[in-house]
Amino acid sequence: MPADMCCWYCCCYPGFWPTYKSMDLALPAEMVEGIAAFKEFYEDETKHRKLTWVYTQGTAVLKGNFDPKSLELVLSTLQAATLLLFNEGEELSYSEVQERLNLQEEDVTRLLHSLSCAKYQILVKDPQNKVIGKNDKFRLNVKFTDRMKRIKVPLPPTDEKKKVIEDVDKDRRYAIDAAIVRTMKSRKVLQHQQLVLEVVQQLSRMFKPDFKLIKKRIEDLIARDYLERDKDNPQLFKYLA
Repeated sequence: MPADMCCWYCCCYPGFWPTYKSMDLALPAEMVEGIAAFKEFYEDETKHRKLTWVYTQGTAVLKGNFDPKSLELVLSTLQAATLLLFNEGEELSYSEVQERLNLQEEDVTRLLHSLSCAKYQILVKDPQNKVIGKNDKFRLNVKFTDRMKRIKVPLPPTDEKKKVIEDVDKDRRYAIDAAIVRTMKSRKVLQHQQLVLEVVQQLSRMFKPDFKLIKKRIEDLIARDYLERDKDNPQLFKYLA
């Protein structure tokens, strides 16, 4: 790994991750070295485990040496991989960027738009308009500057990312429902506060459930006749077999 590169990795079991689109990103040489070093370390420390890289969830900080001054750019892994292609100062066409990164057109278009047409125009696009075309050419904007020393370059979310968030929310609702039913089936009668605490304890290894969401799921289970409130004490719940 190069001496001027620092890397942090987060490893999770598949059950703790939602499902993301598979992406066979062709990483620039600078990133390949870091990943190879961690893979070697991980395989020495563990046995019978396979690493699957989820590039869409990574972030990177690059130091950009522009003519006015140097800046730190906070980017997604995909944005960083794109910018590193221009390290030698060459001009690249849309098709060359796509070929070198080995990404689908929709991903390449989104990446190049975020770097050349959005708030921070780190790349210069020819022709100079706000639409990314397959015949466009790109080069590093050596005159790029900003009043801040460190900037975060946004990457607009995809429809798929929105769907992932929706799927995660749905899975969490199901998990909370199951925890509530398991608890009430075992205990039969519980106070509201005790029920919430036991549900949080059950789910804490998976995620940190929101108290408001637990309350909503309890109300939903009451409406579906899994639970009922005590007539004399609305804070007391009973399990309906």
